[in-house]
Amino acid sequence: MTKKIFACCLMLASALFTGPAVAEDLMPDALVRHVTDEVLAIVRSDQAIQSGDARKALTLVDEKVLPHFNFRRMTMLAVGKDWRTATPEQQGRLTDAFRTLLIRTYSNALTQYRNQTIDVKPLRASPDDKQVKVKTEVSQVGAQPIGIDYSLEKTDRGWKVFDVIVAGVSLVTNYRGSFGDEIHAKGVDGLIASIEAKNKSLEAEQGGR
Repeated sequence: MTKKIFACCLMLASALFTGPAVAEDLMPDALVRHVTDEVLAIVRSDQAIQSGDARKALTLVDEKVLPHFNFRRMTMLAVGKDWRTATPEQQGRLTDAFRTLLIRTYSNALTQYRNQTIDVKPLRASPDDKQVKVKTEVSQVGAQPIGIDYSLEKTDRGWKVFDVIVAGVSLVTNYRGSFGDEIHAKGVDGLIASIEAKNKSLEAEQGGR
């Protein structure tokens, strides 16, 4: 998956989740329709992000996206069966490291945004559903549309994302293979060290923030 795809993914995620109060009051597809235009307009007018300011993009991710993702569940799904063998301390470190990796990856990708448009499909779900999938299509002139879907669960703190599916490929499943190989070769602590090393590399690229 390319940085441009990740950028599209992040842009919709930012539009999806602008505030806990809104997230609790609206169904996910209605929420997307309500805030997408506003958020995309802000990013389109932000010359710093358009010019590649990853640190400013990182701040945007921290403010708009972080509170509305279930990173513990995402990490558990990405690690797979090996999650059960990890200690509580290892699980916590894995979650923190994976969260940082996703945030830094997405903030880098956000600087690649170039006037994509997003079509949010009608939600096929009942009012009682605790898990839903919001289907979207991201279009850009001169390129094929990309399907980006969000798996969300209803919690006592509103809707939370636990997976992102880009062009039919699950984010957590995409990481599961490499994470499994790392654990098989070096154990859970080896995976943690590998993710943390990647985060340090991304931090250096983003100016040490």
